[in-house]
Amino acid sequence: MTPVWRDRVPSGEWDAVVVGSGPNGLAAAITLGRAGRRVLVLEASERPGGGLRSAELTEPGFVHDLCASVFAIGALSPFLRTIPGCEWVVPPLALAHPFDDGTAVVLERSVTTTAAALGPDAPAWAGVFAPLVDRWDALAGDALAPLRFPRHPLLLARFGLDAIRSAAGFARARFEGARARALFAGLAAHANLPLDAAATAAIGLVLGATAHAGGWPVARRGSQSIADALVAHLDSLGGVIVCGARVGVLDELPPARCTLLDVTPQQLLAIAGPRLSSRYRRALERFRPGAGVFKIDYALDGPIPWRAPTCARSATVHLGASLEEIEASESAVSLGAAPERPFVILVQPTLFDPSRAPQGRHVAWAYGHVPYAWTGDALPRIEAQIERFAPGFRDLVRARSVWSPARLEADNPNHAGGDIGGGAADLRQLFARPVLSLDPYATPLPGVFLCSSSTPPGAGAHGLCGWHAARSALRQAF
Repeated sequence: MTPVWRDRVPSGEWDAVVVGSGPNGLAAAITLGRAGRRVLVLEASERPGGGLRSAELTEPGFVHDLCASVFAIGALSPFLRTIPGCEWVVPPLALAHPFDDGTAVVLERSVTTTAAALGPDAPAWAGVFAPLVDRWDALAGDALAPLRFPRHPLLLARFGLDAIRSAAGFARARFEGARARALFAGLAAHANLPLDAAATAAIGLVLGATAHAGGWPVARRGSQSIADALVAHLDSLGGVIVCGARVGVLDELPPARCTLLDVTPQQLLAIAGPRLSSRYRRALERFRPGAGVFKIDYALDGPIPWRAPTCARSATVHLGASLEEIEASESAVSLGAAPERPFVILVQPTLFDPSRAPQGRHVAWAYGHVPYAWTGDALPRIEAQIERFAPGFRDLVRARSVWSPARLEADNPNHAGGDIGGGAADLRQLFARPVLSLDPYATPLPGVFLCSSSTPPGAGAHGLCGWHAARSALRQAF
C-alpha cells in the first residue's frame, strides 16, 4: 500500500482538506485531485480505509473484512469503475436463500434463469427485474444521484411507482409463492427497516437489479485491497493522507479553499455546531440514525455444511425462511427489541477467494439487526439461525470476533450505535439526506461540504456520496 504520513501534517498550501478516509472521503479526494487540486486527507485511525478495512481479527492468516465485504453496488459504481487496481471476484450466484426443507432459492445473473426456478412467479419476477436490468446504467444515473430533474424521467417514474411502496406490500401484491416473496424480502431487509415501511421496496428493487446486472462480488484479498487501490490512485494524483489525525473542531484544520467531511450529521454538529445556522442545526438534529447491527467474524476449519448445497455457490446467504419471519424480525427491531429469530446476512468469501485463509480453512461473517445502541448479546440467536440451515456449523468454529454496536462505534465513529448505514433510509431521509436541499452536500458554511453516507445516495461502499460532494465543491469553491 502507498505510504501515508503520520503524526504531523506536511507543510504547504492545500486546495481542499478531506476529513475521513473511508470510501466516500477517498472518492472525494480523488475527484478533487483529478481536477488538479492539491488535497490533504486527515484520518483519525492509524490506517486509511474506514469501512474498507481488512485484518486478522481471529487467528494469524485469517483475513476478515471489518465492514464492507460484498460490493452489491460498488462494482457497478461509475466512480469505482475508474479506479485501477480493483480486483473483483464474482461468485456463480449473487445470493442464496435457504428454507427449512433443505432447499434454497437462488438469485443468478440471468433474470430468466432465476425466474424459471420460481414456478408460477416466473413471469412476475421477470416482469419486475428485466426492465431494470436492461436499462440499469440509465436508471442508476438518476436513482443513485442527488435530488434533481432526472435525465430519464419516464424510466425513473416507472421505477418510483414500485419503489415508493413497502417491501411487504409489494411482495404480496406481485408474487404468489412463498419462495419469491422470501427472496424479495431478504433483499429489502438490507434497509434495516420494518418491511411495512414506505419505500422499503426500493432497496429490494435496487439490490435485485444489481445482483442481476453485475453479480455481488467480493474484493480479492479482502476489502482493504480496494482501499489500497484508492490510496495508491490518490497518491498518483499528488494527494496526501495523514493518519492518527483526529479532528475535534473545524478551527483545527489547516487553511484550504474547501473542506469535505466524511462524518455523520451528529459529528458535524460536534465539529462545526457553533458556526452553523440555527435552522441548519435543527435540521441536523432531526436526522434519525438507523438501527444497529450485531456482527460476528469467524475462523472456520472447513466450509459451512449447508443443508441446501446450492448455498455453497454464493458468497452471500440470507437466513430467514419466509417473508413473514423476516417481517417479524425487522418489526421487532423497530420496536426496540432484539428478535428471537433474527434475519441474518452471512458472507463466506473464502469459497471464492482462498487467499484470505490458510489452505483448507475458511473465514465467514454474519450479522443480525438490533436496536440502535443495543447492549445485549445476539451471538446465541445468530448462531442458532446459522445452525438451523447448516447443522454442524458450530463444530467448525476455531475462533470468533464479536462486534456489538458499542464496539462498532468505538472502531469507527461513523457507525454510532451500530448504525452502519449513515442514518435511517426511510422515506423522508431518502429525500432529506441529511436535509431537504437541491445540494445536500453543501452546508451553510462557505466552502464546507458533507460527503458521508448520510448524503445521497446513502449506504454502500460505492464512493458515490464523496464523488457527488466533490463535484459540488468544485462547482462552488473553485
